[in-house]
Amino acid sequence: MVDRQKIALLATFLLMVVSLRNALYPAEQWLQHTPTVLMLLGLLWSTGNARLSRIAFGCAIAFIVLHIIGARWIYSNVPYDAWWEFLTGSSLSDQFGWQRNHYDRLVHFASGCFGVPVAFDWLKQTWDASHPKVTLPKCWGWFLSLCVVMAVGAAYEVLEWQIAMLFSPDQAEAYNGQQGDLWDAQKDLCLAGIGGLAAIGIHWIWSEIRRD
Repeated sequence: MVDRQKIALLATFLLMVVSLRNALYPAEQWLQHTPTVLMLLGLLWSTGNARLSRIAFGCAIAFIVLHIIGARWIYSNVPYDAWWEFLTGSSLSDQFGWQRNHYDRLVHFASGCFGVPVAFDWLKQTWDASHPKVTLPKCWGWFLSLCVVMAVGAAYEVLEWQIAMLFSPDQAEAYNGQQGDLWDAQKDLCLAGIGGLAAIGIHWIWSEIRRD
């Protein structure tokens, strides 16, 4: 039987390839897909080694798909307003008074919400391999998972800072998508943290429901 996770990986890889067709911002899109390829390779490795649960794997795939969409329009130009207006006849920006494109905010929130289950699976497997007779307490597992997500998010913000220092202003803006917001990095990390806490809250509620 063909591994379903590998089928999902192949489909996600093909989606990335299709997204490169008639690229709107070719140079920036290829740069955006460096982390995409790294994430896909990491998931491919996990299918034969540190195998993730179905929920954690699904979260990882969902995040990569969101990132592929963002890379297609380099985040700052994702036309979610046009899509929403096509579906509902109204504009999200008009309804909420938004002055910028908020797709990057969604993806940073998703990095916490979808990243925490992946980190939890990885930490649990690492712990079980090192301490086979001692179970990792869930509270510590989720806390450490949130720490991992926040650490990765902070490292990515440092990378964006280096891009801003090394690339031309237009290229840096196209990749980082700050859109003139001086507090963009802090807001991004805050949203990742909120997303991670949301994932922990959903897991806790689900655990309580199953217990009842």
